[in-house]
Amino acid sequence: MNLNNELAKERNRAAAERTLMAWIRTCLSLISFGFGLDKIIGAIEHAGGRPHAQTGVRLVAVGFVVTGVLALILATLQHERDLRWIHSSEFVYRRKPSIATATAVVIAAIGVLALALLLAGTLFR
Repeated sequence: MNLNNELAKERNRAAAERTLMAWIRTCLSLISFGFGLDKIIGAIEHAGGRPHAQTGVRLVAVGFVVTGVLALILATLQHERDLRWIHSSEFVYRRKPSIATATAVVIAAIGVLALALLLAGTLFR
């Protein structure tokens, strides 16, 4: 057993833990933001606002919640896979798909949808 290798594995395991914690914070923010948007729309509807005009915002809210939940599931699965890989005897660098890139693309798509809904609401009033 090489002490340097074991210490390097421990540093990588700790980095994987920090990465998972960052994903948990990010996903919790996405889920909370989507949930908060939905509650705001519910309060507006309850106060007598136009319910049909709020459908687009609800879609965006659902998009944020779904993105947060899926990203958290994927990050957890990747974390477990990384831990198995770190503890294996064949611990070498390998390129893997990026959950961060996929999440950024989905959030950008939600942003484009939100922009389209805002423009459509502005143009067709």
